[in-house]
Amino acid sequence: MILLRPALALFLAAAAVPAVAQPPLQARIEARLAKAGPGTRFGLVVTTADGKDLIAISPDDRFIPASNTKIFTTAAAYATLSALDQPDTNGGAAVRLDDDGPGAPDVVLIGRGDARLSSAADCAANCLAALADAVAARTRIVGNIVGDDTLFPDERWSPGMSWNNISSRYGTATSALTLDDNELLLVATPGTAGTPPHVALAHPYYTIENHALTVAAGEENLSIDRAPNGSVVRLTGSIPVGAAPERLRFSIDDPAHYAAWRMKALLEARGVRVTGGAVARHRPHLPIDDPATRKGTPPPRPPHAAPLAQLTPPPLGEDLTRINVESQNLHAELLLRRLGNTEGTGSIADGIAVIDAMLARAGVPRTAYDFSDGSGMSTYNRVSPRGVVTFLHWIGAQPWGAAWRDTLPVGGRSGTLSRRFKGTALEGRVFAKTGTLNATNALAGQMIAGSGRTLVFAIYANDVPGDAGATSTMDAVLEMIAAEN
Repeated sequence: MILLRPALALFLAAAAVPAVAQPPLQARIEARLAKAGPGTRFGLVVTTADGKDLIAISPDDRFIPASNTKIFTTAAAYATLSALDQPDTNGGAAVRLDDDGPGAPDVVLIGRGDARLSSAADCAANCLAALADAVAARTRIVGNIVGDDTLFPDERWSPGMSWNNISSRYGTATSALTLDDNELLLVATPGTAGTPPHVALAHPYYTIENHALTVAAGEENLSIDRAPNGSVVRLTGSIPVGAAPERLRFSIDDPAHYAAWRMKALLEARGVRVTGGAVARHRPHLPIDDPATRKGTPPPRPPHAAPLAQLTPPPLGEDLTRINVESQNLHAELLLRRLGNTEGTGSIADGIAVIDAMLARAGVPRTAYDFSDGSGMSTYNRVSPRGVVTFLHWIGAQPWGAAWRDTLPVGGRSGTLSRRFKGTALEGRVFAKTGTLNATNALAGQMIAGSGRTLVFAIYANDVPGDAGATSTMDAVLEMIAAEN
């Protein structure tokens, strides 16, 4: 009989017990998502670069994508428009003089769909001042200043956009004549305790009602509000003594009129006498001619004199990067209308028809998506995780796929992902479009796993309770997947 030492006996006994098998990765991912608590509905698909599923959770359910919508709008630009790396000769605003009536000629400021026209004092390119200079060099007296945005029909907001977003810079009106991102800047500087803060408006286009208060201590909680199509902006809340000036931006509801109003001020500053006023010229949104294709027929345009001057903005490709990195809503909406102008009227429906045709070529099932805008502000938009991943694979196979990926934010490094994944193994290794809207979070794109493999993913959280957040859970799940692949 052989007697074993106690320590050796314990070692052999432990070795005889089989190791507890770890649950499959998908089960652990599902458990991690469940920790987010009740209410939130998640969808997730992760595949290898060759399309093999790694994780699939509610892959074919439909989710509000929020700003993930910009994936489709910007990709459609690469698939449809040409010369994205060349100066935007088709988009620049123009000005002409209409002198076919009695009195001084009217100045007509013509919008051509560019999102980057500027009236800033330090403007160096694509400047409204250059058009004012051209008018001032030709005449010293004019009649009305007309802001003409008839290139696109008058659809300033998309179906399904929440009305409370209209007054914010994120929901500003869309117009073929866009100036200064169709938003205004208000600067509030604290005064002495118990008095209203000092308010300065960059351009006095609206009336400010100052109901805010400077307080001795506390946190800044200023907010602004304006009724749709209203001309009064109400400032409320408080700002502590000694705080830095607060910069608040809000929307413009009639961009064509605002652009004409700014042009009038620039002309008067150049010594041009304006005998009329600033007015806007819009094109009514007409019914769709062909419901099957959702395309309309552009109305005939009356002949006009050649423009006195026209601007040439920077390449449109540069703006696609801004749209995705910053998640710029207005620019995405203008891009959708420019897509719609390639074969139709420039309407929202025409732009969506271009995206629909692209998705059909990409093999994305029609049940996997519905869109009502180009930016993701509409709560009517829907996508499925599987459909988005299918589309991302298709993009990767296109000649422009790498250029499109370069327009995306990078985890921990840039844009709307600059603060996410920072200090983790995925910093600098996630290339994806974010999405945030009421009770909604989204992220879709590519990530480089721990093994060096490229994974394609789409993850959505809908119905997120008001006192909860989903992004930390989403990021943790992606880190788990990357670590084990």
